[in-house]
Order: sequence, then structure tokens, then C-alpha cells
Amino acid sequence: MFVLLFAKPATLMFDAWWNDPNSGHGLLLAPLSLYFAWKSGIVEGSKPQRVLGAAILIFAVLFRYAADLAAELFVMRGSMLMALAGLTVWYGGFRQLLHWWLPFTLTALSIPIPEVILNTVALPLQFMASKIGAGLLKWRDIPVMMNGNVIRIPGQELFVAEACSGLRSLTALLSLGVLLGAMFLQKWPTRLLLILVAIPIAIAINGFRIFLTGFLVLFVSPEMGEGFMHTSEGMVMFGAAFVITAFVAWMLGSVESKVLRGSRSEA
Repeated sequence: MFVLLFAKPATLMFDAWWNDPNSGHGLLLAPLSLYFAWKSGIVEGSKPQRVLGAAILIFAVLFRYAADLAAELFVMRGSMLMALAGLTVWYGGFRQLLHWWLPFTLTALSIPIPEVILNTVALPLQFMASKIGAGLLKWRDIPVMMNGNVIRIPGQELFVAEACSGLRSLTALLSLGVLLGAMFLQKWPTRLLLILVAIPIAIAINGFRIFLTGFLVLFVSPEMGEGFMHTSEGMVMFGAAFVITAFVAWMLGSVESKVLRGSRSEA
């Protein structure tokens, strides 16, 4: 029954993961969610809550068909997650749903962001990354003229496209922050702090990428700002953001462990 009711949202979600570069991280998050649900297992003392589970399922079905009529893809895809939550409560109760918070959070992060939010967020990120990149070029005594998201350097012009806004790396790093927080941190405040820290890391790394592109275009070759070299540069920069986020998680984990040890020794 679940497959019949939610086949269309599931197909639309997979299509977005496969074809939309802004949603590709879902291909990684979905299997990770299944793995963490399997690894977490069934919490001791969980009991079915049929009434609550049925209520959540009914709302999920209503949202699914209302969203279909209104052609609202985000709500339609989200209704599938709500239905999965309803099934979990039906069979294992609300306690089991809380126990599987990580798989459900990762699945929620894999739902493609609505276009209206993407367009609202991408433009400020483009300008912010352009300003950081232009500021770093000026810091290296390179003459820079900036007009919106176009950066002019001697003999060259860099256009910071929407794809270079850093939105993709931001969504991927937020998911990574949730994952690392769950794996290496014990307290909610430090987990939340790690997720918040991932935001400036993504913005700063993207700004540095624009600076690096301008620097290489000016001093090495104009070809460094396009094609394979530009894509490779982006992958290297995302790898650096990944390492920095992991390092911050390690630091927060160390501080958290010291605080917890101090609290236990005082007790």
C-alpha cells in the first residue's frame, strides 16, 4: 500500500537526486540513512502506538494528494518522509522514532530544496563569495573591479555563476555536520554548534575558490577558469572544506570530553 501511494513522490525524488546537481547528495544520504537505521536497531522497550501512527499516516496521505493537486513537489516529497515516520510510530512507537532521529534527519536533508528558496539563497551567496574572492585578490595587490557578481582583473573577466554560489557545498556540509555530530559528539549543543560552523566554512571556502580561480587565470592560464580544471579545483576545495569540518568536529569532541570528565570527577 505504501509503495502504491508514494510511488510518484519516490520517483520524483530519485529523479531530482540523479539529474539535479543541487540535490545529488541525496544519492549518498539515502543509503546512509538505511545503514544508520539498521545499525541503531530497535530501542529497548519500544511499543506500537497505533492511534498516533495512523493519525500521522492519514495526514501524510492528505498532504501527498493535496501537494499533487497543487503541483507542490517539496510537500509531496516530504509527505513520504512523514508516512515513514507514521509507520515507525505504528510499529515501534514515538520512542522508536526518536531513536532513529539520525536516519530521519539525513533523509529530510536529502529532500530537494524548493526552487523559490534556492533562488532566494543562491544570489546572496553569489555576491558574498564574489566579495570574499575580490577582497583576497586585492589583498594580493591585484587590481580588481567588481560589478555585481562579475569580477574584472587585468585582461580577464570572471563571472561568478549560480553554480559557483556555494549552495551545493553548503547543503552537503550541513549534512556532513549532522553526520559527524551524531558520530563523534555526545551533547546536542555541541552538535548544533558544529552544524552552524559548517555554514561559514562553506562560504569562506567558496570565496577562497573564487580568489584561487582569479589568481590562476591571471598568472597561469585563462583555461584554469573553465572546464575540467575549474571542476577539479572545486572538488579540491570541497575536500578542504570536508577536512576543516572534520577537524572542527574533532576539536569540539575533545572539549566536550574534557568538560564531561571534569563534571564526573566533581560529582
